[in-house]
Amino acid sequence: MNEDVQRRFATTGGATALVDRDELRAEVQAKYAAVAEEPDASYHFPTGYAAAQRCRYDMAAVDELPVVAVESFAGVGNPFELRSLEPGERVVDLGSGAGFDSFLAGRAVGPRGHVVGVDMTPAMLTKARATGAEIGAINIDFCEGFLEELPVEDAWADVVISNGVVNLCPDKSEAFTEAWRVLRPGGVLQFADIANGRPVPEDAVRQIDLWTG
Repeated sequence: MNEDVQRRFATTGGATALVDRDELRAEVQAKYAAVAEEPDASYHFPTGYAAAQRCRYDMAAVDELPVVAVESFAGVGNPFELRSLEPGERVVDLGSGAGFDSFLAGRAVGPRGHVVGVDMTPAMLTKARATGAEIGAINIDFCEGFLEELPVEDAWADVVISNGVVNLCPDKSEAFTEAWRVLRPGGVLQFADIANGRPVPEDAVRQIDLWTG
């Protein structure tokens, strides 16, 4: 990744001082633990098959996954629309949740490739690992961690993907710095997320309910 691209995606860390990071993480974990444990409940965002269809995934590929791999999906777009993964590539999935994108990536890169999903919500990790064992996904590992402190070695990944997670990080520059760190030279960052084109008032930034809602 060149410096111009890094600057384009990185933001200042000012939000970190305006919101309690631990409190925000706890709120996000609670929200997505519910999605993992109660996938049929109603949420303020689409989940499961409806979300996958809305995000224009290849539903034939989605239908090849077990229901448990799809039902807790809560992404905002389709990172694979930007570029198809190649067999043999090594992929890091930032905020992998219950594993939906990781499982699709694992099938795309095949047995010579490898996928590492990183998530901070124990309930999501438990579900992802159980599903991985159920389908025999031996080329996928799920690790507990934060986007700002990835448990992945330097320059390991050919591709970093993410789906609707960076917007929940109080310091996005840290998250992108970690993405650059784990990518090999010439690696690819492809992600889907929610972006706001206008400055957010400080009093709004301080309201954790607005981050998670």
